[in-house]
Amino acid sequence: MTAVDLGMPTLSHDSPIPIHRRSTRQLHVGAVPVGGGAPVSVQTMTTTNTADVDATLRQIAEVTAAGCDIVRVAVPSADDAAALPTIVAKSPIPVIADIHFQPRYVFAALDAGCAAVRVNPGNIKKFDDKVAEIARAASAAHTPIRIGVNAGSLDPRLLAKHGSASPEALVESALWECSLFEEHGFTDLKIAVKHHDPLVMIAANRLLASRCDYPLHLGVTEAGPAFQGAIKSAVAFGILLAEGIGDTIRVSLSTDPVEQVKAGCHILSSLGLRPRKLEIVSCPGCGRLQVDIHRLATQVEAAFDGFPHPLRIAVMGCVVNGPGESREADLGVSCGNGKGQIYRHGQVIKTVPESRIVEALLDEALHLTSDLPAEGEQT
Repeated sequence: MTAVDLGMPTLSHDSPIPIHRRSTRQLHVGAVPVGGGAPVSVQTMTTTNTADVDATLRQIAEVTAAGCDIVRVAVPSADDAAALPTIVAKSPIPVIADIHFQPRYVFAALDAGCAAVRVNPGNIKKFDDKVAEIARAASAAHTPIRIGVNAGSLDPRLLAKHGSASPEALVESALWECSLFEEHGFTDLKIAVKHHDPLVMIAANRLLASRCDYPLHLGVTEAGPAFQGAIKSAVAFGILLAEGIGDTIRVSLSTDPVEQVKAGCHILSSLGLRPRKLEIVSCPGCGRLQVDIHRLATQVEAAFDGFPHPLRIAVMGCVVNGPGESREADLGVSCGNGKGQIYRHGQVIKTVPESRIVEALLDEALHLTSDLPAEGEQT
């Protein structure tokens, strides 16, 4: 069988909307390069008790399978810190230790071999007094530090100065802490300035991008439940990434970390910043429909869950846009009168009863990709 072009989109210089990435210095979080033109990476954070090593590693495996590049684990206790060496050794992706309140856990994370350490200067006790020691230890371990400034835990001094967690306050906090590390010759830094309001977060990152060349981690913190949070994150990330701002992202949803990763991957794919995985194009429905398109799209999505090839599948409900969208997809169906016309690369190959549409699409997908390696396999 001749190799099939699955139509994976790339954003070339000829694109009508080219994305010119902001020029930054580059650092490495384990084997993952961040900044300096490297692909935008997707992060999430485990929700398990970090000290429960087995549960934490299971969740890391799950988010890795969903496309996560880097994972963060909370380290609020000595038991969590003690678990880090095992987690780091067994994790398939780089592990970042997330440190709040207790600076001693920064050194425990460095000793454990974490790929990076996230610190929140706003709530670490006497953090400024510890910078020299942290910089020396991180430099010796060749471990980058992420300065994470959150609106909800901003340094009280800056809150008093600015009156609120404004973009200017967030940026001043981040750059002040970076300057303390710079005084000790440590510049292996990544910055995140987060806010629950997408507009404040966008303004803060634009301002930060204009004032430094450190890689930036994007996040709408406490974005909310899945639906609301995904929309807020997509809006903020889409605007900034389209402007070339952002080197790694986390979609902070009140849901399973796997869903956070999937949302992040979809956002990057939609911007041409990550090769797409399986994509379903389906119509929203209208009075012309002669099929329950919502049910059909859900059935197709379920049938193709975990499919290892980046196909684009069109599930269309009428003859207005159906044939055109089906022709543009790798596979498609245009429905009407209890039947579905099945398209493969723009050509109608069969007509099947409505009850067999899902089966027909799956059969054609398997036939189309039978000689192709699964995603991640060597060719």
